Amino acid sequence: MTQTGVQIDTETSPAGGAAPPAPGSGFLEKDFYLREFRGRSLVIAAAAADLRDPRPLLPVLAELTENGTRVVLLSTERAVLDPIVGGQILSAATPHLEAVAWRRLRDQPRLGVLIGGSLAFGPACRDAALRLRCSKLLWIDRDGGLVRPGGDRLSFVHLDELRELLATPGAASARRVALLREIEAMLEAGLPAVNVCTLDGVAEELFTYAGSGTLFTQDRYVIVRPLGLDDLDAADDLIARGVEEGYLAPRAPQVIDEVLAGGFGAFVEDRHLAGIGALLVDAPTRSGEIASMYTLTRFLGEGIGGHLVSYARGLARDQGLAYVFACTTSERAAAFFERNGLRRVGQGEVPPSKWRGYDTERRSRVICLRQDLA
Repeated sequence: MTQTGVQIDTETSPAGGAAPPAPGSGFLEKDFYLREFRGRSLVIAAAAADLRDPRPLLPVLAELTENGTRVVLLSTERAVLDPIVGGQILSAATPHLEAVAWRRLRDQPRLGVLIGGSLAFGPACRDAALRLRCSKLLWIDRDGGLVRPGGDRLSFVHLDELRELLATPGAASARRVALLREIEAMLEAGLPAVNVCTLDGVAEELFTYAGSGTLFTQDRYVIVRPLGLDDLDAADDLIARGVEEGYLAPRAPQVIDEVLAGGFGAFVEDRHLAGIGALLVDAPTRSGEIASMYTLTRFLGEGIGGHLVSYARGLARDQGLAYVFACTTSERAAAFFERNGLRRVGQGEVPPSKWRGYDTERRSRVICLRQDLA
């Protein structure tokens, strides 16, 4: 799949809402990720051979440092590090490396750490990354992320899946197995996340939902919770993207406000907003519409949509609602809701308010689904 989002529900408002934004006018994935990286530290590990021509990396570093992100670059040769970090280089053997690096980064947001000594590159990088206790390590590897036997990329791998992969004979080359062992050790030691991608793929891996490599994390860690004030920028961006891509129906600003106010998100690593949804309550019928659901392709393997539906159902039960329902024009989305406990019903079995001012042609294509909560 090449799209970055997947429509689960297209119905959030009757016809007559705001027109979708012009392509490229609203949502910028890079802005979303730059907000996430702001004020944080990112460690990048790359062998000197992979940095002989650092041109793909330089604009990424410029954007990160301008954004207020601190960057530590681990590599094996001073001559390679020097032009990238402006001569600010420490040895990985520096006593109290964590504190010394912190002080250097307060003055200049790029720092090189020279990997050497008796340890091989992989273990030495692991040692340095764990000493620095960064929130994310980006590992540049010439083969990029992992791929399945059929050629599809594995975008997201948690620790248990990584262990299964390592226990499978022939699943990876000896060189790749050595790298994966280092990643396994880093995750086991407490490093939250490791991204692996090619040098040319760094910008796409860091700044897009689709990514270019593989994200490794400690756990299959999905939290669904209500959207807070600091989440609304990202949620509004996802809704705008869904509309722009045609996966979500256009909606008026007041309806977007209703969706955001009643919205919830699925968060991977407690930071990545992987999907959104909302429960829109119709008080006269004691029902709730599961609406505005949009999930990101990169995290489809984590069952994000199912988590969102379960959360909406729990909210409805907590509020004493009689049933939940969903409406969609997509057979694929309808099948998803059926797998998650809803059944197809006639349009008369959802609240009459759903159809007030509704576009007649669109209504002729709408599939309704419902689950009673008694």
